Amino acid sequence: MTNPEVAIFMLSLFILLVLLGFPIAFTLLAMGVAFGYYAYYQASSINEFSDLFNNQIFYLLNQNTYSVMENDTLVAIPLFLFMGYVVERANIVNRLFQSLQLAARNLPGSMAIAALITCTVFSTASGIVGAVVTLMGLLAFPAMAQANYNKDFAAGVICAGGTLGILIPPSIMLIVYAAIAELSPLRLYAAAVFPGLMLAGFYILYVLVRARLDPKLAPPPVMDDAPPRRQIYFQLLTSFVPLTVLIMLVLGSILGGLATPAEAAAMGALGGLVLALLYRSLTWAKLKDSVFLTAKATAMVCWMFVGSWTFASVFSYLGGHDVIEHWIISLNMAPWQFLVMCQLIIFLLGWPLEWSEILIIFVPIFLPMLDTFGVNPYFFAMLVALNLQTSFLTPPMAMSAYYLKGVLRDQIELMQIFRGIMPYLAIVIFSMFLMYQFPGIALWLPDYLFGAYVP
Repeated sequence: MTNPEVAIFMLSLFILLVLLGFPIAFTLLAMGVAFGYYAYYQASSINEFSDLFNNQIFYLLNQNTYSVMENDTLVAIPLFLFMGYVVERANIVNRLFQSLQLAARNLPGSMAIAALITCTVFSTASGIVGAVVTLMGLLAFPAMAQANYNKDFAAGVICAGGTLGILIPPSIMLIVYAAIAELSPLRLYAAAVFPGLMLAGFYILYVLVRARLDPKLAPPPVMDDAPPRRQIYFQLLTSFVPLTVLIMLVLGSILGGLATPAEAAAMGALGGLVLALLYRSLTWAKLKDSVFLTAKATAMVCWMFVGSWTFASVFSYLGGHDVIEHWIISLNMAPWQFLVMCQLIIFLLGWPLEWSEILIIFVPIFLPMLDTFGVNPYFFAMLVALNLQTSFLTPPMAMSAYYLKGVLRDQIELMQIFRGIMPYLAIVIFSMFLMYQFPGIALWLPDYLFGAYVP
């Protein structure tokens, strides 16, 4: 039943309900079933009670649930989540931050730089923004506050560094994107390596320059009792190197074609357990906690997929995708104008919505039009991945700010955190512009490893 007006109403109602605070996954599911019941309803006789249950939406819901459960790409999600939770609870990140803080003590803003590098490394091991921001908020912010760092400046460092996990491989977001867009997760991981490192590098460069120009923001540390250089190197050797080697093995096995993302994630989960055992920090309670959090997060992702695929199927069946696609094509835009429009819409959606809603509901609207405008889907994916950083950094729904506020409570005001993250928002936008000017930042590595992309 083609009814575009109902489809647009369905989409508008979903945005309203999400803004009112309804759970995303179950809102998608409920709306998909409700509007799908209307869309697929075909009564042979309105007086027959059996017609109430003879509706294709129930078959569609069943098939979508089965498709999610058998999707090989999504198997990597719980394994990467488990790896991140084990590493988080094994105190490996604490050791890493402390050793990097000592190693960078002679640089301007040394604690902030140590926090950003720790966030980058931990993000590659975890990919869970909330976990990174929360842990670094408890670990790095008190240390920077005690060293008389400006609170706005310190909060911005932690919030921006914590969001790198949705971009730098092995990213959960990229796995979700691969499943939605039916792209190779290997190519997506390869395409995200340089953009992720570039963004982390810009963050560190900004901290260096800002701390050099205004030393009051990040006073030099007082370390009269600093350990000998040999001891600092030993700390780095025992904290930075093992975790980095594990991450490189996981990522290298994926990019080298030696393992699928699910197989590499299993290897990473096992490696995380081995590291925790070697550090003698793995307890039965921590292991149970890691398993519980992994199951909880995985269930949320799976139900979100079931709900989003059901919602998207009904929205498309009602003619919603066709209306939007015909309207955009009728504008006769050049490819660069199409890209700017898409990224501007995603950026604006980042104000009220999180990355998951944007990625699952709105990005699929643009995907069928990429061939029309001659846009490489992997290049588009990296623009989206960079842009989705802003969904964590743009008020009023800047979730990284709320994660940090949640653990710091009265130590800082929410407006201070918002002020601190604004410069990093500008850096993300600049990075997108730079990657648009030089697409090789995203496309060179996947083309080198896997050959030129052929549609």
